Amino acid sequence: MKDKSVEKDFPVVCVGGSAGGLDAYIRLLRHLPADMGVAVVIVNHLRQVATLLHEILPSHTKMPVELITEKLDLKPDHVFIIPEKRDLHVLDGEFRLKPISKPRGWPDVITVFLRSITEHWDGKLIAVIVSGFDGDGAAALCGIKEAGGITIAQKPDTAGQPDMPESAIASGCIDFILSPEDIAREIVRIARAVRE
Repeated sequence: MKDKSVEKDFPVVCVGGSAGGLDAYIRLLRHLPADMGVAVVIVNHLRQVATLLHEILPSHTKMPVELITEKLDLKPDHVFIIPEKRDLHVLDGEFRLKPISKPRGWPDVITVFLRSITEHWDGKLIAVIVSGFDGDGAAALCGIKEAGGITIAQKPDTAGQPDMPESAIASGCIDFILSPEDIAREIVRIARAVRE
């Protein structure tokens, strides 16, 4: 029997993005060490198109990159990718997938995941909003802060599509506004502080 309590206290970084996000994910992952004890969950806001991130990103990080499947365990030092056409939740230290709740208009998969992990995760939460259209994720940022998490927006002038970071900043609940490289440095700093 697995000891769930051990598994549920490491930091989780949720990186939410869409248009222009690939550049941000690559720049971020290239600057993250593979052994910092943090899980990275990339919630890329896609409705119909199959994601290729789990094929593209392994060449930019030493961490294993996995496409999320139902009841997959969250583990530190891994990068997890949301599949298309799914809402992502967390329960008992595992990922849960549900049919996308907003099939028309801009999806809100980042907001859905951030709200779920705020309720169901004991470890430190770091929410990062990078390049993308619309404002997915912004509605959940104040909840992350209230739960003691850290919120980071990509500096709009470093984003291919600044809408999502600008919406995040407009929420009034952002701790840091940084380039992807500086976001990586901040995540490393937070991970070290959690360990001490």
